[in-house]
Amino acid sequence: MSFDRSIKIAPSILAADFANFGAECEAVEAQGADWVHVDVMDGHFVPNITFGPAMCAAIRPHIKGVMDVHLMISPVDPYIDAFAAAGADVITAHVEAGPHIHRTLQAIRAAGAKAGVALNPGTPAESVAHLLDLTDLICVMTVNPGFGGQKFIDMGDKIRTLRAMIGDRPVHIEIDGGVDPKTAPLVAQAGADVLVAGSAAFKGGSVSNPAPYGENIRAIRAAAEGVWA
Repeated sequence: MSFDRSIKIAPSILAADFANFGAECEAVEAQGADWVHVDVMDGHFVPNITFGPAMCAAIRPHIKGVMDVHLMISPVDPYIDAFAAAGADVITAHVEAGPHIHRTLQAIRAAGAKAGVALNPGTPAESVAHLLDLTDLICVMTVNPGFGGQKFIDMGDKIRTLRAMIGDRPVHIEIDGGVDPKTAPLVAQAGADVLVAGSAAFKGGSVSNPAPYGENIRAIRAAAEGVWA
């Protein structure tokens, strides 16, 4: 996984056909997805239950690029090795999910994955000020975690603060929640480079009719690149 600040679109399979994940991953990549985003929820840290390491291992052979695993679970540390073994390229944990996020990031890197840290809407940018040299990605939640399809919450000030804090470090800023062609320019202009899109990426398409996936991805990318600098 090489680092660059170009806009990357990461469709969330939370919005895909649950009965056909392997083919959905292949279809969305063929239609222009840069990363595939996997939302892991435990029914404890967030009020929903989704996937575990076994599902990640099952779809890994169907993903040519980056598998971006977002752990909305607590505790995190006992599961890091399993998700790394399942093929996660990036493992992101929430700063709010446990008492020792510094240790968690150390453990993710030790397991061979890139280390991400996520911030809920109510969590300030300053909470990661002492984690930047251990972090490969900061995920800014623009919805409260737990469900897809929520309304976008503007976190532009937080994104700009993080962009300034990061400086020239090779750290991605990822946005998760409510990203579509209307909101993509707002977060790109603030400094984000990885845009997670669920329903906005998958709407109107299917494995048997994947062309809308490409149209959706191109629309989000074009909107973001129109202002990204």
